[in-house]
Formats: sequence, C-alpha cells, structure tokens
Amino acid sequence: MKRILFVEDDEMSRDVISTRLLRSGYDVTMVEDGRKALDILTTQAFDLIILDMSMPGLTGWETAAKLKAAPATASIPLLALSAHAMSADRKKALEAGCGDFDSKPVNLPRLLGKIEALIGNTEKQTA
Repeated sequence: MKRILFVEDDEMSRDVISTRLLRSGYDVTMVEDGRKALDILTTQAFDLIILDMSMPGLTGWETAAKLKAAPATASIPLLALSAHAMSADRKKALEAGCGDFDSKPVNLPRLLGKIEALIGNTEKQTA
C-alpha cells in the first residue's frame, strides 16, 4: 500500500481528501503544517507528499524547497495543492520541486489521476 503524507492546514480539506484517498487504497498520514511535515519525515517514510502551498508559518513553497534540499527526502514526489490557480503559482510550485500541481477546490478524480501518475497505486492496479 502506497503511503501519502498529506500536509494541509484546513481541517475540512484534510477530512474530505484523506477519506477519498483512503477509499482509493492509499495509507494516509495527515499533518497541519510544514514544520510538522519535516518532523514526521525524520521517523517515517512516504511514497508521496501532498502539500498545501498556502499554510501559515512554513509555507508549502518553503517546505518543498527544504524537502528537495535534504538528501533523505529529495526523491519523494511532491504534489502541490493551492487555491491560487494562476499559472505563476503553478510555475512557482514546480520551481520549488513539486512534480505536479492541482488547484482547489479539488476535483477528486483529477487529483487521483495526478497521484497515480506520480507514484501509481499497486493495490488498485492489482485488484
């Protein structure tokens, strides 16, 4: 089962999206900010990190840059989520090291497609 770290400060977004990810066969761990994401990554491994870009404190852009700069986390694919859907926001997320970008409100089938493109879902593919 593929493991996803979902970093999102909005509780409703965490609940809705994580429920869908769980139903789709992913193991999901949630944290509400970039600092907690960096902390949990010192003790746990993940196949993908979904990262809200507009969080208080350590933003998603700053978190992505730190993750990509650290050898232990540099290879983990990042998927940026943002309510800012302008092409400049997408470009900024990709420049920070994110492998893909999706806008809010989230279209769940589209998000699942992007996740599968980044890491696949062997549980779903073999079922």
